Amino acid sequence: MTDNQARPLEGRLALVTGATRGIGRATALALAEAGAHVIATGRTQGALEELDDAIAAAASTATLVPLDIIDFPAIDRLGGALFERFGKLDILVGNAGVLGPMTPLAQIDPKDWEGPLNVNLTANWRLIRSMDPLLRQSDAGRAVFVSSGAAHKARAFWGAYAVTKAGLEVLARTWAAEVANISALKVNLINPGPIRTRMRAKAFPGEDPNTLPAPEDVAQAILALCLPSFTQTGTLYDFPTRSLKEFPVPA
Repeated sequence: MTDNQARPLEGRLALVTGATRGIGRATALALAEAGAHVIATGRTQGALEELDDAIAAAASTATLVPLDIIDFPAIDRLGGALFERFGKLDILVGNAGVLGPMTPLAQIDPKDWEGPLNVNLTANWRLIRSMDPLLRQSDAGRAVFVSSGAAHKARAFWGAYAVTKAGLEVLARTWAAEVANISALKVNLINPGPIRTRMRAKAFPGEDPNTLPAPEDVAQAILALCLPSFTQTGTLYDFPTRSLKEFPVPA
């Protein structure tokens, strides 16, 4: 195997949100192992430092950014800092997310509604707003957003989470359509399905986590969507079925 095959992202810059645990951490490490310099964001300094140690052990490098994803001016500052330091961005993985209240819609407190809306949807729009110019400077810009099967199921009590993930899918698809003919940027989504994460355990406390795939498994699928060789855009990769889905046009 050649170095390019072993580290296909050598020399590329990858921003991963929510990189301190679960799918985000596994994805940051997978991208680093593939050669990328990872810009890792998360709220916990200690967890970011542990990730940095793991990335260094994989013979790669990282920039650690302690960041609460709903600090929207901080996202703007991050975009400016990346422009000053690197002048571009090759990969964006919008992973940070929260479950929100598992409550009937009519009983959700407004502040509990705003939480998942800000984290799961508005923060990703702010990322698009700040990182779009940088990603367009890449010869193979790639953006991947982590969605959910809940976006397609009007399941009782999942309203806050499902609505924000459905909105995220339209957000990403709209951006994909806007940049399709004017840049090399490709924008896609992934539905991880049931994965052994803290969020899953919160939603299904009685489930045996050992029956579920590990975050590292889905991270490899996200890595594939970030490669320059992946040239489709506006699609959803469904990890449970290991298949790429086109979004149907309503009748």
